[in-house]
Amino acid sequence: MLLASLSRSSRAAAVRSYTTAVPKKASSNLPALLLGTGILSAAGAYWYLDKSPPKQEKSPLDPNNFLDFKLKKIVPYNHNSATFVFELPNNDASLIPVASCLLVKASDPEALKDPKGKPIIRPYTPVSPPDAPGVLSLLVKRYESGNMSKYIFTLKEGDTLSIKGPLLKFPYQANEFDEVALIGGGSGITPLYQVITHALSDKNNKTKFKLLYSNVTEKDILLREEFDELKKKFPNTFDVVYLLDQPSEGWKGPTGYVSADVIKKHVGPADLKEKIKIFVCGPPGQVAAISGKKAGMKQGELGGILKELGYSEDQVFKF
Repeated sequence: MLLASLSRSSRAAAVRSYTTAVPKKASSNLPALLLGTGILSAAGAYWYLDKSPPKQEKSPLDPNNFLDFKLKKIVPYNHNSATFVFELPNNDASLIPVASCLLVKASDPEALKDPKGKPIIRPYTPVSPPDAPGVLSLLVKRYESGNMSKYIFTLKEGDTLSIKGPLLKFPYQANEFDEVALIGGGSGITPLYQVITHALSDKNNKTKFKLLYSNVTEKDILLREEFDELKKKFPNTFDVVYLLDQPSEGWKGPTGYVSADVIKKHVGPADLKEKIKIFVCGPPGQVAAISGKKAGMKQGELGGILKELGYSEDQVFKF
């Protein structure tokens, strides 16, 4: 029965294929298919956009309370310094403003105390960008007299450090100054590095930055590769001068401390007034010699070499 039906269908198809009559045009479903595909594509695109990750609005850090963050890895830098990379939850960025620092203390309240029995708390400035996802990096130099730095160097991957912040130090604004001079020493370079990298990352930056960075020996220079790379990338807006107290044979850069002559050679004069800003950060002795002592967390009176050269308190900021 099936064979007979197929045979009749084949003969009928053969007859139709040889007829001279014009066949009726079959209705097409193509427009409907295209329309449906378009609707589905649009719906898919909307779903994709709607499901994209929401923009992070809040920092995982707390400016009012200490929170524990896990040490993810330790990256040795030189003979007495290393970068300690801490993990931020949910792959969030720190979102800390520039320029700001963090306060750190031991997670164990009994682990690190001063002679009066109070927990030792110290400020540190991250070297990781504010928008770096999931990490917060601290470049720490180990000082024999530094209780906090020695404690941090005892931490192992998986341990935690208690961190509070950010604490805003100076609200940097793009192109607020024509020139910015940054005078640093030792591990005091990190706040200056934060300002420089943030400013130069802005394609509209027009401010010219000059960094005077002093250290004991050449191997003590922190972030040298990063600064040299920035100098190559931004030759018109960034320059760096390294100074050494104990230069090795063959050192061609300047030696000794940051003196009045060095500042006069590399830094714009005081009569630039509001067009110039000078940031200072380093060991207390260096800060006092260059710009006068700080008064705790406050700026303190302007003094030292910068005052002698005629700069005003409005032109100088001490980290």
